[in-house]
Amino acid sequence: MNKQERYNPQVIEPRLQREWVESRLYFAQPNPDKPKFYSLVMFPYPSGDLHMGHMRNYTIGDVIARYHVMQGYNVMNPMGWDAFGLPAENAAIKDGIHPAVRTPDNIERMKEQLSKMGLVYDWDREVASYLPSYYKWTQWMFLLMYRRGLAYRKEAAANWCPVDRTVLANEQVVDGHCERCGAEVIKRNLVQWFFRITSYADRLLDSLDTLDEWPDRVRTMQRNWIGRSTGAEISFPVEGTDHTIPVFTTRPDTVFGATFVVLAPEHPLVGRITTAEQRASVQQYVERASRETEIERLSSDKEKTGVFTGAYALNPMTAERIQIWIADYVLVTYGTGAIQAVPGGDERDYDFALKYGLPIIQVVEPISASGEANDEGASDPSVAPVYKEGAAVPVYTGYGVMVNSGPLNGMTTADAKAAIIQMLEAEDKGRGTIIYRLRDWLISRQRYWGAPIPMVYCRECGEVPVPEEQLPVELPLDVEFTPGGESPLTYVESFVNTTCPQCGGPARRETDTMDTFVDSSWYFLRFCDPHNTEEPFAPQRANYWMPVDQYIGGVEHAILHLLYSRYFTKVLADAGMVDVQEPFRRLFTQGMITKGGAKMSKSKGNVVPVDEMVESLGADAARLFVLFIGPPEEDAEWNDRGAEGMYRFLGRVWRLFEGRVVVGSSGGEHAPGDYSQADRDLLRKMHLTIKKVTDDIKRFHFNTAVSATMELANAMQAYRDAHGPEKAAYQAAAGNLLLLLAPMAPHITEELWRSSGGEGSIHTQSWPHFNAELAAAEKVTLVVQVNGKVRDRLEMSADITQAEAVQAALGSAKVQQHLDGKTPEQVHYVPGRLVNIVI
Repeated sequence: MNKQERYNPQVIEPRLQREWVESRLYFAQPNPDKPKFYSLVMFPYPSGDLHMGHMRNYTIGDVIARYHVMQGYNVMNPMGWDAFGLPAENAAIKDGIHPAVRTPDNIERMKEQLSKMGLVYDWDREVASYLPSYYKWTQWMFLLMYRRGLAYRKEAAANWCPVDRTVLANEQVVDGHCERCGAEVIKRNLVQWFFRITSYADRLLDSLDTLDEWPDRVRTMQRNWIGRSTGAEISFPVEGTDHTIPVFTTRPDTVFGATFVVLAPEHPLVGRITTAEQRASVQQYVERASRETEIERLSSDKEKTGVFTGAYALNPMTAERIQIWIADYVLVTYGTGAIQAVPGGDERDYDFALKYGLPIIQVVEPISASGEANDEGASDPSVAPVYKEGAAVPVYTGYGVMVNSGPLNGMTTADAKAAIIQMLEAEDKGRGTIIYRLRDWLISRQRYWGAPIPMVYCRECGEVPVPEEQLPVELPLDVEFTPGGESPLTYVESFVNTTCPQCGGPARRETDTMDTFVDSSWYFLRFCDPHNTEEPFAPQRANYWMPVDQYIGGVEHAILHLLYSRYFTKVLADAGMVDVQEPFRRLFTQGMITKGGAKMSKSKGNVVPVDEMVESLGADAARLFVLFIGPPEEDAEWNDRGAEGMYRFLGRVWRLFEGRVVVGSSGGEHAPGDYSQADRDLLRKMHLTIKKVTDDIKRFHFNTAVSATMELANAMQAYRDAHGPEKAAYQAAAGNLLLLLAPMAPHITEELWRSSGGEGSIHTQSWPHFNAELAAAEKVTLVVQVNGKVRDRLEMSADITQAEAVQAALGSAKVQQHLDGKTPEQVHYVPGRLVNIVI
């Protein structure tokens, strides 16, 4: 193949992109003769436009897939579309274009852009969540959950976004605001569908320890979100009634110091136990608290406020009569929605007690410096008793020895915890228990563009699941996009009115649709068997490819998508559909590309479009720059000059292949033989670069991998200027430079490989082999003289420094004998040959 005279990516790249698709270069099938590698980038929402921030993410995934093919793996690298959701529906409301029209148009546009980036996917496996052939199986997943007791419907206070007019799961509320549009979220009581993710809380938490190839911060975020707390539930009788108030506490050892009880304003007992005298004050406080976000209520800076209900409870261990208050710093969603207030052991309770004049009893005192300490019984040296103005008793929140606690006095807090739980259970006043911060996953959405929930409601039969043979329950296309708190499906009579699958009588369909995170919680399994019409995937096919060996996406999905996907995988494993317990073996979370210090977005006007970059500099230059711009896990600022610099570098690579440069299909592996020193130096640099780039790609250090190839190119240019391109050492370096660059700059390397005599596609060649012997520095014999007489000969590395040579000479035992303890007056050094010591 003849090489064109100058580097012109606009000519090369489109031609090669078509060839890769037509030759099905990266289309995968199970192959027992090769180890499998499942490479996956989180599938995108089809917005229709991609910028350089997207390119960074997808290029990283492309490099990993191409690299593993060259390493001999059977690689699956699919792509699909997370196509349901609010953006398309809100756009339909705004401009009148139906999501079923806009979505496929956007998909075609994005596929064109992905191809322009030089990204290679197995398009035979393409899926899109908005298609009935996909959401049929999303509905099947719902029915699986329902059959296994993991899907249920109940009325609950829900997070309501007044802008998007739909319910949000707890995980979709960030600092009290909608994570999508930023509107302040309010509470609204609705009948909703939930997935019982809490049933898997322990397994989701414990198996995080097995994910040692996930970022620590992601695992920490999930641990904190699940929030397992071990303690006790204690029953406080309400004086003069049959009611009891169960409270959860992680410190049951402090129950003797509980001097009042606090209920969340939303607690169901508030209206029942409040006295007539306090009713107006309590109602006013409840209304005020309902307008606050959880973040505001839990803020440590917020002044503690509350209202006395007029009712009293009895401390179950002391029988003391204690007041029952409501306060906004207690949440109905945590524990039981009620706390035992121990102002001597909790700073929030302490401040509250000081403000309202409630009793404070110290029940734990630190162990003295001379005392013995063990585990939780030890005094916490970072926590000391604190007296506040107006208080005679300190607050101490650490561990130590029990005081003022009846039969617990003198015990360490660890022993007291065990003892009090035994006492509570023996006297039927409480029990040891575990609670979680995690709440069941609310999946109902009052919007149109999502998978319909496959349930019907019959007057005779009640709640009835749609039979599997009637799936999919398809979305009608004739809807009015006028959201008002109900799904637009509510007003489509042909959809709503149906017959009961059990009795055949009239029934109504569920009009809520599923949270789009349901669609993305199992898509990686559908990729394993995308054309199956009998089941969501065949277990044997999923078991061949799963788990995903490398998953790539943003850290913003740490709690939502990643947690839900782990839950789905465990449920499917329990159902015998897949063998793995965890979906993603290795996870990488990339940083954003910013411009002007802000994330690229149309609203900020700082987008660098993919098409613009490709048309001006080519995909390879853009790919290399997003890899080179900085550590990929960190945010990086876009720089137009940097991208232009990569284009110039590729032009230099192109010119390195001018003349009679021939590469072998193996990349020109040569032994140095009787090569010149310049040949050996170039071969050594080549092998050091092979090791560097290999190690860097494995560690996702793409910026230093690119830098290493640039250094090798510079060394080749210097050699070429002095010795020409025809010698074997140069040919070897040329072939290996192309192989090392191939995953990162796939077009130019494919073109130069072919024009320089390489067989087949460069992307099906074996990855270069590192030869440690050829990479090692050469040895020289260093002659050591004392006053001009040879006293020793030392084998040293050829690249030894003067300081290292002198140190080695002076340390020689033979030289030491002739120095006889004297200090050298002078030391002369001839690089790589001689050290002469004068005494």
